[in-house]
Amino acid sequence: FINAGVAEQNMVSTAAGLARGGFRPWTYSIAPFMYARPFEQIRNDVCLNRLPVRLVGNGGGYGYGVMGATHHALEDYGSLLALEDMHAFIPAFGRDVAPVVKRLHEFSHPSYLRLGLSEEPRDFKVPEYGAWRQLLTGGGPTLVAVGPLIGTLLGPLASMPPERRPSVWVLAELPIQRLPDELLQSLKESQHLFVIEEHVAHGSVGHALAAHLLLAGRAPKRFTHRHAMRYPSGRYGSQAFHRRECGLDAESLLAQLAHLPTEGP
Repeated sequence: FINAGVAEQNMVSTAAGLARGGFRPWTYSIAPFMYARPFEQIRNDVCLNRLPVRLVGNGGGYGYGVMGATHHALEDYGSLLALEDMHAFIPAFGRDVAPVVKRLHEFSHPSYLRLGLSEEPRDFKVPEYGAWRQLLTGGGPTLVAVGPLIGTLLGPLASMPPERRPSVWVLAELPIQRLPDELLQSLKESQHLFVIEEHVAHGSVGHALAAHLLLAGRAPKRFTHRHAMRYPSGRYGSQAFHRRECGLDAESLLAQLAHLPTEGP
């Protein structure tokens, strides 16, 4: 273990050197100091050389709340996935972390692990970890969520009438390689893709997923995207405060779902 101090650029370059020497280095900091501050070193030292350095950022999205914009990570995986051979992992639940870490230990690509507070309901049985998992079934839109944000939404969504409840999926690995057949079937039936994530629209899963479906000739008739809108009021608060401002909270989501038409898109 090497404490790099307040020197994240040097930490990443050191990790790249260790990886070149055959080690399996991990770097860790709060998320914005893990991807934004050392971005040049990630680009030049890690990704251009395709070295298996594992970047671990804690507090994805608005995780650091009242500490403000400098401590928020709203464009992290979008920025990093623009780099050579980078992969991102975004566990949704606490029990996802162990299998992700085990996988990354043997991973041969540059990678980014985005951590956040696990918020799943206590009585919810979390499926075994996978890049894609279906969490709820329903006759409403096909909803894709990213990361631990889904934990705050599961209880309210599960209580919806089955005919209006979305078919809920969670995505944990990027870039998008392929879509499950069951997800494609759900989209074919619902004709409405609904994506929710704690990340700005640019470089988001919503945009990547929409492009993927369009290129495959499977684009649904309707597309709804709920994402981080930075700071609508210009104020800072808790993670829950920022989610409410951006319509990423359960109350806002249920209100929008309640006003969707009950027949065809």
